[in-house]
Amino acid sequence: MDPVIIVGAGPVGLALSLALAAQGVPSVVLDEGSGKEEPRPARSVVLRADTAAMVERLGCTTLRDEGVRWVGWRGMRRRQLVRHHELDLGLGGTEEWSEDPGAPATPAAPLHIPQHALARGLRDAIAHQKLVRLVTEARLDTIEQDKDGVVAHTRGPGGTWWRGSHLVGCDGARSTVRKLLGIRFPGRTAVERHAVAALRTELPWPGEALLHRQPPWRGAPDEITARPLPDGVWRIDWLLPPRGDLVTPDALVARIRETLAGWCDGVTPPYELIDTGVHTLHQRLARRWRVDRVLLAGDAAHLLGAVGTQGLDEGFRDVDNLAWKLAHTWHHGASERLLDSYQSERRSAVAHRLRAADQSLPALRGGGGLRTYLPGGTRGHDALLSDGHVGRGPLGAPPAYPHSPLAPPYTEGRTPVGTPEGAPVEDVRVTAPDGTTVRLRDRLGQGRLLVVLVAPGTGVWDRRHWQGAGVMPRLDEAVRALPAKAEVLVTEAYPGAPAHAVLLVRPDGHLVAAFSGVHPEALYAAADAARGGAETDGSEAKTEEEVTAGVSADSDRTADMR
Repeated sequence: MDPVIIVGAGPVGLALSLALAAQGVPSVVLDEGSGKEEPRPARSVVLRADTAAMVERLGCTTLRDEGVRWVGWRGMRRRQLVRHHELDLGLGGTEEWSEDPGAPATPAAPLHIPQHALARGLRDAIAHQKLVRLVTEARLDTIEQDKDGVVAHTRGPGGTWWRGSHLVGCDGARSTVRKLLGIRFPGRTAVERHAVAALRTELPWPGEALLHRQPPWRGAPDEITARPLPDGVWRIDWLLPPRGDLVTPDALVARIRETLAGWCDGVTPPYELIDTGVHTLHQRLARRWRVDRVLLAGDAAHLLGAVGTQGLDEGFRDVDNLAWKLAHTWHHGASERLLDSYQSERRSAVAHRLRAADQSLPALRGGGGLRTYLPGGTRGHDALLSDGHVGRGPLGAPPAYPHSPLAPPYTEGRTPVGTPEGAPVEDVRVTAPDGTTVRLRDRLGQGRLLVVLVAPGTGVWDRRHWQGAGVMPRLDEAVRALPAKAEVLVTEAYPGAPAHAVLLVRPDGHLVAAFSGVHPEALYAAADAARGGAETDGSEAKTEEEVTAGVSADSDRTADMR
């Protein structure tokens, strides 16, 4: 079978190729550039705990080596500290929780890394992956589709035709794929502008990120953010007027000196200026994300980033959502509902994020407006912005898919737990089939459903003592009968779940349904809904050896197909 063609070798395209490979699907990544990343410390990205964990699962080691997790978050207004969070330096998992649903939880620490370091780490992971072929100097100019696949033509030194089962456009805001499909990309231009500098210095709050609104010194902008990077480097952003003058080098140096002095008791500390830039943020959303066998992801499908939202976060969530659906389709065939659910779920989630930013902007940037939406005046504004930056609330929390077309119909035996259906599950500790104790998040992204049994007390016994006891034999039998590959995991406890509850979790970590015990028919119905219903063909799954042998022949095919 032909590989998946991925157009674009930015972080989203590279991550998608690795996510597909982890599920036994070959891909060809078409990179119109040379494959080299220019080091730009001022061009950095912030990843929330869920997306950082996903990228680490793909084998990207630079997150650990060249990124930094914030130890805290500070919110200041004029001269006062108005918010301060200590951040969870783990991956945001729940070690302990309160029975009080209103009890505050410690936010998971976002991870901050230069984008060139992130891309290099993904490329390094691809270099060790047999199922990914990365082709440089390959500029797409034609797409043709038929009922069995997609044909793409590239220009360049090795310009040729490529045949694939599907094609995914991860080629950025000016996407050639989107234009060839004739998909509209409406939205707003230059919603926010920021002057940006990366510099090495010492600030009074090492390791903590800062959002400073209405700084008290003369000539200060309405908002400044400071976010730490490794080796004593900080990225500082100054919010600019929407249609202000150009930022000259002299004006930027003056901003740096005034800002550092304002934060350091009136004295500018020594600093080394490493990189500068101006970052302009747009808000756009493609009308369609799928046209038959061609799909869009990342900046090709959406642009966001105003008021603390993170565009690359959403691009990686596209990858997490799409990869397992493409993998199931590639190996087994799939109903149209499964691939259609990618657009339905992800486009709705991004549209919700864009609406939240649009509704917030008049109050956050204009000083008035939506009092009902942002209760508490300036305190409500500060809370909304801070929560967005640390990955909570309408501007930052991981998305849920409560109205997914893959949601199962209601059946008897369902039980509510602390996670709503369609929302991401908590990262609790689980016992894997080999008897090891791991995080639930470690078992995601492998193309299989997860069936989690809540069994208090099992943690103190060796797995072999309870594997054949209680409900386990009946649960194992029910899981073997499911219409999609699944893995049984056992946990001591899960927030809000009664003993012997059974949770069905999608490969991307979203809860399908929870049951009060083992209900084989209901579990089957929920698993069938999660895979989109019956397959449209009888294609058999291939072994990794068969896939690896096939991808070389498929991707080397250069015959003129005109």
